[in-house]
Amino acid sequence: METYTGIPEELKFVVLKRIKPTEPEREKLLVIQEELALQVKAAAKKLDVPGVLVKMVGSAARGTWLSGTHDIDIFISFPEETSRKELETLGIAVARDVAKNAEHVEDRHAEHPYLNITYKGFDVDLVPCFRVASASQIKSAVDRTPFHNDFVKPRIKGHEDEVLLLKQFMRGGGVYGSELKTQGFSGYLTEILIIYYGSFENTVCAACTWKPGEKIDIMHHSEIEHEEPLVVVDPTDPRRNVAAALSLDKFCMFIDHCREFLKSPELSFFFPPSLLPLEDSEILERLESRKSTQLAIVFKTPDVVEDVLFPQLYKMEQAVAALLKEYDFTVIKTGIWSGKTETAVMLELISGVLPNVKKHVGPPVWVKVHAEKFKEKYQAAAGVFGGYIENGKYIFEIRRKYPMAKGLLEDRLMTCSLGKQVHQSVSEGFEIIENAGICRLKDPDFRIFLRKWM
Repeated sequence: METYTGIPEELKFVVLKRIKPTEPEREKLLVIQEELALQVKAAAKKLDVPGVLVKMVGSAARGTWLSGTHDIDIFISFPEETSRKELETLGIAVARDVAKNAEHVEDRHAEHPYLNITYKGFDVDLVPCFRVASASQIKSAVDRTPFHNDFVKPRIKGHEDEVLLLKQFMRGGGVYGSELKTQGFSGYLTEILIIYYGSFENTVCAACTWKPGEKIDIMHHSEIEHEEPLVVVDPTDPRRNVAAALSLDKFCMFIDHCREFLKSPELSFFFPPSLLPLEDSEILERLESRKSTQLAIVFKTPDVVEDVLFPQLYKMEQAVAALLKEYDFTVIKTGIWSGKTETAVMLELISGVLPNVKKHVGPPVWVKVHAEKFKEKYQAAAGVFGGYIENGKYIFEIRRKYPMAKGLLEDRLMTCSLGKQVHQSVSEGFEIIENAGICRLKDPDFRIFLRKWM
């Protein structure tokens, strides 16, 4: 592949100056990592838990972390023969002992429990894992991570700046982060892209021509087919797609971001201007200008981690849109916002009001049995405006059950597929806010979401 030389070196220099950790920052991170590693070993010894090793993983361990992001991943590694129950109880016991020195502690759960702590200003994950021989023999999903470290560390040496540029570029384009809320690119994925393409520029140039089904297999060892838009076969596990979390829209947003950047490489692609919350007057102006119907389904935010919450919210978003379409409302777009106390599912409709009359088409007149049954049913029914024959079929104009989208949602929302915790929260109470009523929602973060939405 030809190296693209059109990105000004001074632009990369300016970006790196802002995102590359300083020497004091690096030293502080190393000190904290060492402190925590010693505390894990001391806790294991105190609790008489044999065979525990400490592994530093993630971008902090690989030198590919962005300045200002203080995340440390510490894996508490147990011998492979440890049972799942022992791993969970002993691993968390060791983590809890370390957490005694933390400013904040939170229980989290992936495939098995782990602890998230805030320690001297650092966001630290303390994760128990099995020490298996290879990533293809894992006993739990997190067991792969140390192998990622072993693969990336020697290969990324000397290319750390390229990873930093790519991460910040993805952040600027709103596609960085593989958590289920974002559905974007993980840190490990960015590192593999740099290892494969060789540089930030080469990655950006290559992405301009990506199509769904793009496949990268560094080790040429892929074992199964994947359906996702981007397939990056995990170099440590031939069955896994590193890009499995990446949605089609975020995949395409990245392609678009790359193309626009190459047309005019500017700092704003890395650091877009901050958006201001929409004022009430701006909301009213935009409502007047769009002439559509804006609806917000508002309910209390369920007390679960984002990786549990957001798949349920996406499910709800689809289910609600399907319900509206079933009753003849035309949905322009849907969206989700979730804050600390309230969550809103947003819907924009061509109109939230339909005529009372609805055209109900029956079978052709010559299909005697069905046609006569249809005619008898509707001739005698209440709420029928009239009937006639059109194009050989019986037609009855009947009264629409839900002429108002708001009324439909108020009456039928609980019949939608919502997911366990969202269903629980919605069942405790929800509100359908329409058009100017949206001004009631004052959260600045919601108002920023609304600026992009409207």
